[in-house]
Amino acid sequence: MAKSVTVGSLTFKTQSSALEHFKKILHAYSDGDRISNGSHHTDLVSLIDRYDPVLEAVGEPLKGNGLIDHFERRLNTGTGWSSSGFWVVRNDGSETDFSYIDAVKGKPKGISQDFYNSCREAVALDLIQAKKKAFKDYGDSDGKVACELTGKLVSIEDAHLDHAWPFFSHMVSGFRAARGWSNDIPNGVVSEPADGQMKAVFIDQSVADAFRSFHHSQALLRILSKEANLQTASAARKPKVSRPVKVS
Repeated sequence: MAKSVTVGSLTFKTQSSALEHFKKILHAYSDGDRISNGSHHTDLVSLIDRYDPVLEAVGEPLKGNGLIDHFERRLNTGTGWSSSGFWVVRNDGSETDFSYIDAVKGKPKGISQDFYNSCREAVALDLIQAKKKAFKDYGDSDGKVACELTGKLVSIEDAHLDHAWPFFSHMVSGFRAARGWSNDIPNGVVSEPADGQMKAVFIDQSVADAFRSFHHSQALLRILSKEANLQTASAARKPKVSRPVKVS
């Protein structure tokens, strides 16, 4: 039976319906807009009030004087990605992003997810460069490359660079095991939540470099269309890749 979610005076029958409610609020505005509708503001305040311990763990929205002045929708960007999200601006002028998804779900991502995200960040630029090189090496006269699963020719904008084998999560687990961190990740390895921090990163650059080397020595990458990647077609065995993508 689906568990209901209560946010202030609102009660949602399911977690999905709560997520949809706050997604609609986000999509009612453009990047850079202040959340001007009074009921939208009230719902977001209730979301922070209800899940304050969670939000403190994933973004510290009530840091500073803890008093909310207003909310905004902003475009969050990182290496190779961008997404729109809510920011809370406090009365003291300080501000931070927060995830309505984490708040509705009622639990922080945790250290293991932060470690995974740190691994992603460590190789993000390398993967962008590898994808560009793949299209240069394998592209036809129109600069398109065939999707490894469907054979459909795709442009670089409509393609995903996929970890064919091993899966990225397997490499993260293997790296943790190699360093003796399968059960616990030592303090000081990944960054703590902070104002405006979109993704966790490795504090020690030597750990980031070690993961990059570990990843690059194993990763078998391939070009997929976005549709094929979303459907996912990853098999349980190592797939044959006609146009392997190298990362360096």
